[in-house]
Amino acid sequence: MNAPVSRRLFLGGAVSSIALAAGLPAAAVSLGDSPNASPDGTTIPSATSITDNGGNVWTVSGGVIYRNGGTVGNTYNVSVLLWYGGMVYHCGTGGQWYVVLNDVWRPCTDPRIALSAPAGLMYGVNGHHDTALSPATIALRMSDLGTTVFRVNTGADSSTIGAAASIASYLNGAGLHTFPVIDAGLRDSNGALAYSNESDAYYAARSISTEVAQAFVPHGVTMYECGNELTRDPYIILPDHKADAGTKAIDFNNTNWPIMRGFMKGLIDGVKTVQPSALCGINFCNSDVGAADALWDGLQPDGSGGYPQIRWDLTTWHNYEGDGDIFHIGTDGAGPSFNLPVYVKARYGKPFVLSEWNSDPNQGTTHRASYLQTQLAEFRAARTTEGFLSSMFYELDGGTQWGLTEPDGTPLDPPYTAYRNFVSSHPDIP
Repeated sequence: MNAPVSRRLFLGGAVSSIALAAGLPAAAVSLGDSPNASPDGTTIPSATSITDNGGNVWTVSGGVIYRNGGTVGNTYNVSVLLWYGGMVYHCGTGGQWYVVLNDVWRPCTDPRIALSAPAGLMYGVNGHHDTALSPATIALRMSDLGTTVFRVNTGADSSTIGAAASIASYLNGAGLHTFPVIDAGLRDSNGALAYSNESDAYYAARSISTEVAQAFVPHGVTMYECGNELTRDPYIILPDHKADAGTKAIDFNNTNWPIMRGFMKGLIDGVKTVQPSALCGINFCNSDVGAADALWDGLQPDGSGGYPQIRWDLTTWHNYEGDGDIFHIGTDGAGPSFNLPVYVKARYGKPFVLSEWNSDPNQGTTHRASYLQTQLAEFRAARTTEGFLSSMFYELDGGTQWGLTEPDGTPLDPPYTAYRNFVSSHPDIP
């Protein structure tokens, strides 16, 4: 579990780091942004050209978009070209907006339009169904910290589902929210791919999530995370692309992609059969917008289309310090950066949930205390602009490696006090 791999998996959670995998601290990874990039929000017109973070120069002539003098895709009747959040957008005379990624123009909305998320769920923490903490201790620490959401993992069996639901029952009585992550994967007990086709994966997942929702619905649960880092399973991410950020669909296994897609759709549909109004999310990692776009648009990694479109109610993401700042994240671990919450807001139009985040554990608890306050300030500021609904720190009782408390629930300082002081000074009023 401590091997230097690009994505280190833990029960019910994960930490990723392209930088750390290479033995580098996060600060050592340069995003490579051009110092000549145009100011954010620059448009043509009134500017005559736009320079992006890669140093490319964009122009518009006769309603057609050019980059460094060559056309990009098939564009016409372009009325405005916009540089915003590290991405190039355009709108045609028909009023439809598009954003370009990997030289493909994808439909979206104007990224400058604010999306507001309701208050009350901004501050959350992660835990596990098999935690040594009693539900009462979890509730006590959450209330003291000022957190209102507890993300907890369930497996595919009744014992883990029941244990997590017992925690949810207590927290509901204490006026706190539970966010279950259905931590069922694509592998059998021997570690092999468990399903041979999309249909088998769909019905297996649907059965699992139906049981989960039935267990949680009595306890005030209204949001679910359907799967845990499925795009990063070695059966899905190609072996020679494991260190890539996921901005290209070709990073993923074209043969096994339908199995993951069916599993994700089954998880969502199972929840919805029990709770039609429940909000379901699928989490992504690093800058997996290539995976998210392919699922949303019904595409295979090879670019072929016409497949089932996976539509979620919450765009959920995992981001650790080694991945880079999510508002300024690299396209493939280094390369030109972009604002991920702005991009997914424009593409999918759903509230944003950062369901796992933390600092580099090798930097120590003092660094963690400083890092979490800086990040919380960014997250809170994005609530009314990028629909930033919730941030869930990984994790409550992780001890010196990850936690705000020791494994027995004793506050771990300075991170515990730093988190509590920030929330106290920046309350998220329901």
